[in-house]
Amino acid sequence: MNPYDMIRAHMMRTIPFATHTGVEITRITDGEAEAILPATPETQNHIATPHAGAVFTLGETASGAAMAGAIAPILLECRPVAAEASIKYLRLAKGQLTATGKTSIPGAEALSALKAEGRIQFDVNVSITDETGELVNEMTVAWHVKSG
Repeated sequence: MNPYDMIRAHMMRTIPFATHTGVEITRITDGEAEAILPATPETQNHIATPHAGAVFTLGETASGAAMAGAIAPILLECRPVAAEASIKYLRLAKGQLTATGKTSIPGAEALSALKAEGRIQFDVNVSITDETGELVNEMTVAWHVKSG
């Protein structure tokens, strides 16, 4: 099993709220990740669109997976914390959602800073599309990562 698959499996086991909402991480690479939120009655709101809380959980999960992918070689030696997040609800979503997170800096830069300074802060930008492929949400999560 490659390190990214190991991170994905670990995150799916250790983030029970994301699992409870039905979020599934489908891909992790160096500084990028993808997660889905299936369309279910439990994740919908009163107008039959994805509930804002479930959408936020989807985006935050994708951001955490992208962050973890960026620092994969030393992830177990670090303490990452989501320090701030913002989300824009651009239009009503239809059906299953897909969130794609990308770190604002390359993984190599994050690793170098962590090794040199023992901490780093960076954003993960997340785009969320619905089953039609339309962009429905944009999210930014600021991650603070401390080594040791």
